[in-house]
Amino acid sequence: MTIRRARAEEAPLLRALVERAYAPWVPVVGRRPMPMDDNYEARVAAGEAWVLEETGEVRGVLVLVERADHLLLDNVAVEPARQGRGGGRMLLDFAEAEARRRGLPEIRLYTNEKMERNITLYAARGYAETMRQEGAGFRRVFMAKRVAVG
Repeated sequence: MTIRRARAEEAPLLRALVERAYAPWVPVVGRRPMPMDDNYEARVAAGEAWVLEETGEVRGVLVLVERADHLLLDNVAVEPARQGRGGGRMLLDFAEAEARRRGLPEIRLYTNEKMERNITLYAARGYAETMRQEGAGFRRVFMAKRVAVG
């Protein structure tokens, strides 16, 4: 498996993969999670979208947004049939390496507070909860992880 920047023609593939990956969360959250309605054409054009590729097929999506003092891990999704095979870990490792490469000392993310499995996973990866807040009609859990720079 390799990780590379997404190409413009792949935006529909990213959208479809995210749709499949987040579909199980719709009944839990009570509505479509925000990544399901993101503008992947704009993400690709901005250089924010990355793909996990295996044997020429897109198996995962990563959206990273650079901020002045941190890297925002905006979305990470793996093809449901490929989950549990290390792709998600590879994408998270890549995000941390990318923050270091850019000289950013922290990665931040947020997830819905009803996505308890994700919160547990991020905590196990060293992310600490920084706050809970309502935003865009969602109850969000904000988390951050320091990364060694230099």
